[in-house]
Amino acid sequence: MKIYKESIEFKSDTQIEFLDITDKVESIVKSSGIKDGQVLVYAPHTTMGIAVNHNEPMLIQDFMRILYKIIPVDDQYAHDLFELRRKQAADGRSNGHSHCKSLLVGTSETIPLDKGKLAIRASQSIFAIEFDGARKRDVIVQVMGE
Repeated sequence: MKIYKESIEFKSDTQIEFLDITDKVESIVKSSGIKDGQVLVYAPHTTMGIAVNHNEPMLIQDFMRILYKIIPVDDQYAHDLFELRRKQAADGRSNGHSHCKSLLVGTSETIPLDKGKLAIRASQSIFAIEFDGARKRDVIVQVMGE
């Protein structure tokens, strides 16, 4: 079995942002030369998520609204108090909500690879989801197979 790994680097611009990285993942798959196997897309950050879903602006708006409703920014999070006590919130942001959103969404997706193509449907996209922006980020893409 062959394993190929590459990172995607980007900068998020807003606090919560859905970044469609499908084309970049497809490009990495092509560079790998692997035809059959699987692709792991992983966010090595505790305030990001990875998801596969439909890239439709109104739906993304719905996702964001639901995330804000389930895990509001202005709620009280013990993590925020912990960070203030440790004096590590250098940028002054409270981000307990960001960690909770990441836990809810998850930090990775595994996608089957068939004949050198991602086994996703035409309406599906791979999203890197920022919950604590704006900042520089990266996502690891690992292609495994033959």
